[in-house]
This record gives sequence, structure tokens and C-alpha cells, in this order.
Amino acid sequence: MLLAVVAACYAVYHGPSGLERIARRTHRLAAILAAGLRGGGVEVVHEDFFDTVVARVPGRADRIADAAHVAGIAVRRISDAELGLACSELTTVAHLEALFTAFGVTADVAALDAATADALPTALRRESEFLTHPTFHEHRSETALMRWLRRLADADLALDRTMIPLGSCTMKLNATAEMEPITWPEFADLHPFAPAADTEGTRELIAQLERWLAELTGYAAVSVQPNAGSQGELAGLLAIAAYHRSRGEQRDVCLIPSSAHGTNAASAVMAGMRVVVVATDALGNVDLEDLRAKIAQHGSALAALMITYPSTHGVYEVDVREVCAAVHEAGGQVYVDGANLNALVGLARPGAFGGDVSHLNLHKTFCIPHGGGGPGVGPVAVAEHLAPFLPGRGVVGAVSAAPYGSPGVLPISWAYIRMMGVEGLRRATLTAVAAANYVAARLGEHYPVLYAGRDGAVAHECILDLRGITKDSGVTVDDVAKRLADYGMHAPTMSFPVAGTLMVEPTESEDLAEIDRFVDAMIGIRAEIARVAAGEWPVEDNPLRGAPHTAACLVDKWDHPYPRDLAAYPMMMVGSASFASAGGTPGVHDRKVWPPVRRIDQAHGDRNLVCSCRPIEAYSS
Repeated sequence: MLLAVVAACYAVYHGPSGLERIARRTHRLAAILAAGLRGGGVEVVHEDFFDTVVARVPGRADRIADAAHVAGIAVRRISDAELGLACSELTTVAHLEALFTAFGVTADVAALDAATADALPTALRRESEFLTHPTFHEHRSETALMRWLRRLADADLALDRTMIPLGSCTMKLNATAEMEPITWPEFADLHPFAPAADTEGTRELIAQLERWLAELTGYAAVSVQPNAGSQGELAGLLAIAAYHRSRGEQRDVCLIPSSAHGTNAASAVMAGMRVVVVATDALGNVDLEDLRAKIAQHGSALAALMITYPSTHGVYEVDVREVCAAVHEAGGQVYVDGANLNALVGLARPGAFGGDVSHLNLHKTFCIPHGGGGPGVGPVAVAEHLAPFLPGRGVVGAVSAAPYGSPGVLPISWAYIRMMGVEGLRRATLTAVAAANYVAARLGEHYPVLYAGRDGAVAHECILDLRGITKDSGVTVDDVAKRLADYGMHAPTMSFPVAGTLMVEPTESEDLAEIDRFVDAMIGIRAEIARVAAGEWPVEDNPLRGAPHTAACLVDKWDHPYPRDLAAYPMMMVGSASFASAGGTPGVHDRKVWPPVRRIDQAHGDRNLVCSCRPIEAYSS
């Protein structure tokens, strides 16, 4: 999300004319650089280019690169005969002059500028307009840009307004103290391929982070190269496959419980494995009888078992050691998906209870901002026998474009672990688990909790089963999710991993008052569902089906069987005596957030993709 916001602001502030001006200047400097090198007898490999010049200097590449480095410029050593020189909007005339000196070339930049043509091929020049939406033409000052961002924030329901109880996503606080270091130029301005001599501090930080993550998970080694949890899954499975090949074994069957995380099957297929699903029992655990049957069926072809612990059903697998032992006995490896590590850190270590490899989501458990397209970080952690097969170590190739994935954001997780310490991390885990069990206990009287452990407890999240409620009332999980917006709350995860359910994860970031606010809203919605089921409101016209309610819709002609104040301010009703008698916390909840639009026809949008900048209101029902 951080990168997406930066890119959007950059495009909006500069607009098409500004971006073109930046691009032309960047290319102009590259063209001058190439001309000056040619004039000094240096061979430039390409006639056509945009921002990167490749110079051929047989026998001199290292000497020139070292001279440029002394001047504060890093160049790319393609080989002992070629160097890559890239210009950007930060490149200056002084940089060009320093490069000419490093190459032993004498050149006049101003004269070259006057005499040198562009090197852009005519066939690639863009003639059509771009960024034509008014947004890219209206915000040319910091003040205007600030207000545009404020309007966007007002249309969002983010963590600065309410808890985000998305199950499986762990949307918890990214503290300012953790975020600030990534703005420091020592981190922010460091190129992922900067010379080793310039990256000693960052590499020390990365090594410490990898060591800490290994200790916390019980593994021998960690690589932070994978750029996402899914990429970490793939890296772990590639390590397992390479390990089996190194032993001369042809194993390609991957067992995946139906409770596993959603990307597991796709990762297994990408790693060249055949997926075999293992059933789960009534409590959401791996069905041991079915597991043993599948192991016996596939025998020597068994490569791995992927298990999410705690499971995506929100429960701890009480037989996890037995599950791991059965797979190991058959010669397979155990991949423990670390997506739900938020319920484990400081309490249990996957590498100690049977895991051979896990991926970790730094953008979940370890506080790198989550969502919006990244940058995600999904390190892969392995037992000692799999360490030689980590990405980039020769046996298994790289899974990311850079050796350390997204190194610019790693200081966030380093700072989080360093400030929390082992005891703080353990306390955070216990708080997250306690919060989820509190939610399950209070809401269990109103919505059935689908899965719980043998002791009746859940892990860090719980699944509320609305299927029976939907059958009795016609009210769906979509209706509940949209109605929560009227209450000023973000919706939980809908219909994952079980259709017709809501999965709630409060995280350790939320205090009791905020959790109670969410629980009270859900109890208030349950009371509204009861009125629909009783026939007081029709299924197709009630506060839930009409949600969310915008301020604009309230001033339109009102022909609904429920009043405007209930539509717009249900949280005020939460403070009523009748609500308190239903089990809600007494007190008026007045943190109103106005939804920016009415309900979107999501199914229509999925089936009729339109790429445009039309106002979102155009898609409202």
C-alpha cells in the first residue's frame, strides 16, 4: 500500500505533462552521456535507448567502476568488459561530469546538449494522450494534493477509524516508531543491487532479522528473499523438491488439508507437485484416518504435507505432532504455513513441533503494512537439512528479482522485534488469542461459532456461521458486512474459508472498548435480522439489504419500511435499554462514519470488467 500511495501521488501531482518533462530530461541526460563517451573513444553498445547506457571498455571495467564509486556513483558491472550507466530524475550535470572523469573522457556537457539528438526510436514514441482524467490535471500544489488525499481518506474505512477484523489477514497496528526508519535516506535511497561495500549496515540488519526469525520459529536458517507469502510458499516447496532430487527420489505428491491456507494448492502446482486433499474432522482438525489413508495410497511418491497452523478454521491442531510424524515416517517433508503465526510467536515454534519449512508473513505478524499490493515480504525458514536449498544458494534459483527481496521495508520488522523483545512478542500473541476468544464467547450466543478446539476455545480468529441464519431470514453475509459500514465498522472476512460465514480476527492491537464496539454492532445487527425473520421487515427491503446508507440517500424520497434514523445511526440504537437487555454493552456509540457510496453490484462488476476512471458512484445500485 505504501508504494501504491507514493506512485499515485507522484502521477497525480506531476500529471501527464510533468511526467513527460521528467522522462524527457532523464533521456536527455542519457543521450548526452552516450555522446560524450563516444566522443572520447568509448564504445556505446546501443544506438537506441531510454535511460540506460551500456559502455564497452575491455580490461577497464573494474578500474572505471572504482573511480566512479570514489566520486559517489555506483555503476553496474555487467562483465569485465561492460558497464551499465542509468540516469534518473535525480541525475545532475555534475554526475555526468564525474562519470566522464572516471572514464578518462573530456567533454563539455552544454556543447553536447546543443549538438546531440535524442536516442529514442521513432517507432516507440507515444503520440496518444495518457492520464486524461481530471484528477491528473487538478492538483499541482502541495496544498491541493494534501486535500485530495484527505478526500480519499474520508472515503475509506481504515485502521485510523476502526478495527479491521479481517480473519486470516492480521490487520494490526504498524507503529510510527517502526515506520519512520524506512524514510531515512540510508535505507530509502539504497538500490537493491548496490555494491556490497555500500550495504554493510543493511546487510547486518538483514542478517540479524533472519537470525531472530529463525530463533522465533525454531528453524536453522531463513531467507528474506521472497516478496510475498505465496512466493515464500513456492520457495519452501522448491526447497523440498530439490532436497528429494538430491537424494535420488522422485516424489511429487503434496497433501493439503481442506483447512489449509488458500494459496497452498496453487504453490504446490507451480512447484511441479500433484495436489491431494486431506479431509478435516468436525472440529476443523486434520482427519488423521484420512491422512493415513492418503499416505498409504501414495507411498514413496509423497513429497510433502502442507498444513496451516493454527488452521484457517481458527483452531490449533491438537494432533499436529502426530500429523508431522506420520508424514516423516513415510519419507515426506512437512510444510507449516506461517500465515497464522500471530497465534504462535512466543508460544510454540513450528520447527520444534515437526515442521521442516515454513514461510512467514512479515506484512502480517511482524508489522510491515498489509494490503494494497505490497510490498509484502514472505521469508522462508527451513530446518538444517534444507538450508542448502534456500533461494539463491545455487541449488534453487532466485524467486525474486533482488537478492533480499524488498530490503527497504525490512527495518520495520527489525524495529518491531527489537522493541518488543521475546516477552513482548509472547504477550502480544496471548492478547490476540484472548481477544479472539472474547469475541467468540460474546458473539457465540448470537451467531454459531463454526469451529473450536476440543476445549471449546479458538486460536486468534473465529468463524461465525450465518448459514442457518440466512436460511431462516434470507439475510446474507453480504448484508451483514454492508450493514457494519452503517455502524462505522469494517467487515470481517466473508465466505472464507467456508461459504456463508464471517471470519473475525481482532488482533492484539485493539483495546477492550473497540472490541466491544464491534461486538455490540454485531449484536445490534442480529437483532435486526430477527425482525426480518419475524416478518416485521420484508427480506428485500430492510436496513441490512439497504445498507450501506449514504448521507445523500437520506435526503431522497424515503419509501422504506424502516426509519431514516435507524438506517443512518444504528449505533445510537446500540445504547438503548432494549439493546442492553439483549446482552450488549450499555452506552451510546456515536462514532459515525458515512459510507461514500451505496452497495456495489460486485457480481456484475466481476463479470463485466471496465477499465476507466468513472466515478465509483456510477457503479452503485
